[in-house]
Amino acid sequence: MAAPTTIKGGKVKVMLGDGASPELFAVPCGFTSRSMTLTKALNEFQLPDCDDPDAIDWLGRDATSLSMSISGEGVLASESVETWLDAWESVDSMHVKVEWEFPTKTITWTGSMHIETFAATAPNAQRATANVSMQSDGAMVRVVAP
Repeated sequence: MAAPTTIKGGKVKVMLGDGASPELFAVPCGFTSRSMTLTKALNEFQLPDCDDPDAIDWLGRDATSLSMSISGEGVLASESVETWLDAWESVDSMHVKVEWEFPTKTITWTGSMHIETFAATAPNAQRATANVSMQSDGAMVRVVAP
């Protein structure tokens, strides 16, 4: 049996744009865990059996929208606090790049996202941690490069 090709957590990057032209993307310091969720909103409708009107209907579904959410957690790094706070305070979304780096290919999504939540936790005698969640604002464009 062949083993699957996998990647480690550091090969999953969430990068924030600086808004300059040309735009530069940087990975905020502190994340020790990242999560990405792709969501498709669906509307359901009933599909009757035309040959047997008494049969139970199957449900059909139409896709109505796509969404991407990113969340991350880790240490509350001084180097990144202002970046996260500025992005959260802004009424505008920010440019984001999400990258999965495999040995033979890199999958990248680029687009705009809003910082939905920024939470900091500071238990006594432990390191302060940060949790960030982001929601897409429009299309996230996927590109696969060798």
